[in-house]
Amino acid sequence: MSEFEFTKSTYSSGDAHGECVEVARNIPTTIAVRDSKEPNGPLLRLTPTTWSAFTAHVGAV
Repeated sequence: MSEFEFTKSTYSSGDAHGECVEVARNIPTTIAVRDSKEPNGPLLRLTPTTWSAFTAHVGAV
């Protein structure tokens, strides 16, 4: 999984529970999302189009 370069979401809380979402956007055809508490756990892989639709929807809620 080293091909993805993850960064924490700016919306993630900084509390002691570590509830963070990390996103990797360095691969042009894939947006990868993971739980920061499980860096070796499952990845959600999205197309850039799907990621844009998701973030637009989340921003509208």
